[in-house]
Amino acid sequence: MPINRRLITDQDFSEALERHLRVRIFQDDQLIGSGGTIIRFDDQTIVVQSSVSDLAYHPRNQCEFFEIKK
Repeated sequence: MPINRRLITDQDFSEALERHLRVRIFQDDQLIGSGGTIIRFDDQTIVVQSSVSDLAYHPRNQCEFFEIKK
């Protein structure tokens, strides 16, 4: 069963980006994305890629991000 670890700090996001970790994204307590990897982030936006042509831009202050650990 997967274990979730919340990503909050720049260091958390940097580690997820470098290690190509899969993430789950929640907004307003609803799951809006799962299984993608973070490819870029800044103070306002997290960019997640789920497939070759599927990029999603999530506002950092409106979403919660969790690393999926297996």
